[in-house]
Amino acid sequence: MFFGLFGKKNQNRAIVDRQYATLTAMAREPYFYTDLGVPDTVMGRFEMLSIVMILFFRRTRTSPRSGQEIAQEIVDAFFQDIDHSIRELGIGDQGVPKRMKKLAGMFYGRLETYATALDAKDEVALAEALRRNIYPEKQEGIPAVDGLARWMTEADADLAALDEDNISRGVAQLRKPGSEA
Repeated sequence: MFFGLFGKKNQNRAIVDRQYATLTAMAREPYFYTDLGVPDTVMGRFEMLSIVMILFFRRTRTSPRSGQEIAQEIVDAFFQDIDHSIRELGIGDQGVPKRMKKLAGMFYGRLETYATALDAKDEVALAEALRRNIYPEKQEGIPAVDGLARWMTEADADLAALDEDNISRGVAQLRKPGSEA
């Protein structure tokens, strides 16, 4: 009985790895950076990874327990990647926890804000939240992020309609930006 607990975790590993790779590849799509107003910077990439993870997390909140477990493992992998990236940027061991706490707070704040706008189907509020988060210090000359808000809304709807089997097998795909349904 006790050893059965470890088997489940190992079975999920391949699923989590496959789904995480798919999600991170989506967040790296050049179209987000060349056409949808996301800056191709460390923080811009954090924003896109956060958006993709949030969309996936929203979809799995209604999944059975196994789908929710996979989602949690994917979010854990996301934060492990962030930790690794912070260290690669040269942040010392003592500074990492403080940065991680700040980034986790940013992620969960975005999750709440974006979820509220997506639940209300309010693309204007979503675009405003994206603008504030992606360009926190700029007041003028900010690229429009309306296309990103539209993509998020469409991707959220696509994921909501996705069969549970795609989640449990780790093959959920998000709509490619710039493409029609």
